[in-house]
Amino acid sequence: MGAKAYLSVFGEVKAALAAGKPVVALESTIITHGMPYPQNLEMAHQVEDAVRAEGAVPATIAIMEGRLCVGVSGDDLERLAREGHQAAKASRRDVAALLASGAMAGTTVATTMQIAALAGIHLFATGGIGGVHRGAAESFDISADLEELGRTPVTVVCAGAKSILDIAKTLEVLETNGVPVIGYGTDEFPAFWARQSGHRTDRRLDDVAEIARLLAIQADLGLGGVLVANPIPEADALAPESIEARIAEALADAEARGIGGKDVTPFLLQRIFELTDGKSLTANIALVLNNARLAARIAVALAALRAPGPARHA
Repeated sequence: MGAKAYLSVFGEVKAALAAGKPVVALESTIITHGMPYPQNLEMAHQVEDAVRAEGAVPATIAIMEGRLCVGVSGDDLERLAREGHQAAKASRRDVAALLASGAMAGTTVATTMQIAALAGIHLFATGGIGGVHRGAAESFDISADLEELGRTPVTVVCAGAKSILDIAKTLEVLETNGVPVIGYGTDEFPAFWARQSGHRTDRRLDDVAEIARLLAIQADLGLGGVLVANPIPEADALAPESIEARIAEALADAEARGIGGKDVTPFLLQRIFELTDGKSLTANIALVLNNARLAARIAVALAALRAPGPARHA
């Protein structure tokens, strides 16, 4: 049996893919581990609505009952949101074990990319990618997202890397893995809750059609994934100095409690939520919606580019 023997693509998404319509993959760890219930379910519905409003079909991805599920919706989406932190957090190393056990799991950026590629989906919207954790010289804590971007032909639209990470080192690893980092309307790589990180993108593109053309060539050459960095809307951004102080406090708390590995990011996000009186969650939702809209617009442009006849040259 091949990998597709474990794949379930549901209704609307299956029909869209068969017809060559634009589809945007959505991860599920942001539902299970990124936000509390019921905000996580409300956010999931808002993101799907944002994708549809731009002319694309949303495809939420998760692992459920021994299947790689693409297009999770309805009661299954509700179950995923209610399960929250009780669900597993699935990165590449966990997939086989989770399928064997039949456990429910939210998929990280790396695993969502893997499943999206298997289903034939080329665009994926998330909040922020994982990366090189601060102190990685001692801990060797580097997200699997970075290697996945180098080998899996899926474009990830994000608000940069989470501010809790070492962004300079994250960009170095992306370069090592051959991942193009495109700034949409920005020369500077964004830092999740903040619009600036002090580090530049590889190149800036201001037009969705330009991005689609680059992605089509990247796919033709078989060169792996692309990262499109889309800054959080200015009205929703947090001040870099303020959020950096809260991150430092949260990191100190994590160290004091001995929290490490894949438990670090969920702990830090929750602690920063507490330290910012909920402002980080408001910003998180705003940036995810912003990324979903952009990913959908790129998916529409890419579908037009790939369409036969005159539309290909639009």
